[in-house]
Amino acid sequence: IDGIFIGQGVGATAIAGLAITFPVMNLSAAFGALVGVGASVLCSISLGEKNYERARLVLGNVIILNLILGLVITILGLIFLDPILIFFGASSQTLPYARDYMVIILIFNIFAHSYLGLNSVLRSSGYPIKAMTLTIITVLINLVLAPLFIFVFHWGMRGAAWATSISEAIGFIILILIFMKRDKIVYIDRNIFHLHWIIIRKSCAIGSASF
Repeated sequence: IDGIFIGQGVGATAIAGLAITFPVMNLSAAFGALVGVGASVLCSISLGEKNYERARLVLGNVIILNLILGLVITILGLIFLDPILIFFGASSQTLPYARDYMVIILIFNIFAHSYLGLNSVLRSSGYPIKAMTLTIITVLINLVLAPLFIFVFHWGMRGAAWATSISEAIGFIILILIFMKRDKIVYIDRNIFHLHWIIIRKSCAIGSASF
């Protein structure tokens, strides 16, 4: 979506700048998969064993780990952004476009990480249709906001980044609201927010292939 509207509203050099950001975003998504995919499998196993307490603990650990990883990637990414983009092939022409896009993406990275992890747990806890619907909703929000920010507000690359980030943040908020309802087996409770090294180790081991 970003590529389509950036190409129409900003130009070819901006598309080249956007392409430079893909390896960085894929690397960030890999860490999200490390936690999210592994935790979703572990949650399914726990539910199959009717160990509902552990399934809820998996949810709590997903939230904590995604916040930690998201924050670390945001800090390191913002500090070393230019060297990272240059390493992946940014030139003097494409670097400003790539930087404008990635600064906003990195600032909102915690929401993206948490959204991916929580959506995986929602799917594995017995609500695949809700998870799919939420994914479609975030895409539609991005589809509406991207042209608005690029063509109407003339925000350029930053407009595309804002559209993507806002859609992911809304998805994250909806997921939190879903998991706060206690009408399902896996839900947010204040007692689940403490790290369990066995859960972390197993989740990362399972998610390592996807990473």
